[in-house]
Amino acid sequence: MAGAIIENMSTKKLVIVGVILLLFQAFSFMVGGLIAPSPTTAVHYLATKCVDTVKTHHKGSKWFMPWGPDQCSKIRDFDEAMAKRIEANNIVFAVHIPLPNREMSPWFQFMLVILQFDIAFKMQNQIEDGSLATMDVGLAYRDSTLNEWTEMAHSTEHRKLSCNFTATKTYENEGRYYECDLLPFMEVGSVAHKYYLLNIRLPVNERKKVNIGIGEIKDIRLVSIHQNGGFTKVWFAMKTFLTPSVLIIMIWYWRRITQMTRPPVLLEKIIFALGISMTFINIPVEWFSVGFNWTWMLLFGDIRQGIFYAMLLSFWIIFCGEHLMDQTERNHFSVYWKQVGPIVFGSFCLFIFDMCERGVQLKNPFYSIWASDVGTELAMAFIIVAGICACLYFLFLCFMVFQVFRNISGKRSSLPAMTKARRLHYEGLIFRFKFLMLVTLACAAMTVIFFIISQVNEGHWHWGGYTVQVNSAFFTGIYGMWNLYVFALMFLYAPSHKHYGDEQSSERKCQKRETTAPVQKL
Repeated sequence: MAGAIIENMSTKKLVIVGVILLLFQAFSFMVGGLIAPSPTTAVHYLATKCVDTVKTHHKGSKWFMPWGPDQCSKIRDFDEAMAKRIEANNIVFAVHIPLPNREMSPWFQFMLVILQFDIAFKMQNQIEDGSLATMDVGLAYRDSTLNEWTEMAHSTEHRKLSCNFTATKTYENEGRYYECDLLPFMEVGSVAHKYYLLNIRLPVNERKKVNIGIGEIKDIRLVSIHQNGGFTKVWFAMKTFLTPSVLIIMIWYWRRITQMTRPPVLLEKIIFALGISMTFINIPVEWFSVGFNWTWMLLFGDIRQGIFYAMLLSFWIIFCGEHLMDQTERNHFSVYWKQVGPIVFGSFCLFIFDMCERGVQLKNPFYSIWASDVGTELAMAFIIVAGICACLYFLFLCFMVFQVFRNISGKRSSLPAMTKARRLHYEGLIFRFKFLMLVTLACAAMTVIFFIISQVNEGHWHWGGYTVQVNSAFFTGIYGMWNLYVFALMFLYAPSHKHYGDEQSSERKCQKRETTAPVQKL
């Protein structure tokens, strides 16, 4: 009887394969830690207060530059505005991205902007509970300092203020600032232009209660976050290298299966599907985003990752089910609908949530599902349902792993009484299952450990004369690790051309009824 390659591979060869995979794993961490810069860069901006006259305000087409030859007429603070009798509706907060003498680049891939209000405490103008800040925001771009600004997006947005005043609310403490939470402001899925300009107005309308009860806003601060160009190039290079690697082993794996006289079993199909989903992630279509303004790349990337994780979770369930070693026939996907159902439903909920957020941002980059109470409740509902599905899946998986180990204990006691072919068959199943469990736990542990390290450390370590970028090492290392995981699955669990022994064909037929593990003759 023939089983998977891992069952027939000698210990020496298995160790060699393991060492090679570990070397590639170490290399993937080193690429991110020693070659790539930090994954992202955060740049802080303080909005410039520009003065808009009534005439230009009605035109609605003038863009206000905070600096440069065509800079706007500015004021230092609102006290100066009151002295000059400038109304709040004629004040425009202007922010130019990037800073002077710099340029944005398509290699930055995306641009996320966070907003924070500097609000001073005043006894006669305090922040009311549940107050909303209404903003008239516009985004423009240009690729040369000689060109005119072109409007990219314009919208009226509302953000709920969440501020806390830590001191006692007395006249003595007037002028001290509230501690306000950061607010989501804008997300652009492509940085196709060199210069961007944000104009923000805070219109006041006492009759409609617009921007009433939001305190005395002194300044607006923005934080722009984008991917580093150097990290993008390293990331693209990794995807370009890994795509043919996984694709070649996937073709080899499926060719080996089709050479058999029987049709592929469910376990072989799910491993092949896992390889397809990994290849789908690896295909470096991001290269085109450097030359094209593809704002949908962030959404597309989320969809690709979702498909891979759904296939990975489904594979673990089916792999456990196919190694239960009982007399039940499970070589059909419908048998696992109870376990796979939560995966599909949870993935669908997260997809809907992503479409409600990044899908809408394709038209309006200022949109945030968290900006309104209804959107927040809807988003939390999707996330909670997905979390419940994840818990159900985890319980199903733990129960199936428990069943497999319980059956393993029962089979071990009866192994000596079996014929050689049957004994080797069950020993192969046991070894195959335990090996994958060990590797899977190691990969999951590495993912969690490096994620925690990347969150609690300062972003880089100094090691001798080298600077190790921990966050970059986390991204490239974990990405390389799951590629190696899928690569090892397709190589080690492909059908083998070796025999266990010279048992009769009737022995093979008996075993075929008990398991759907790969069986092949020379």
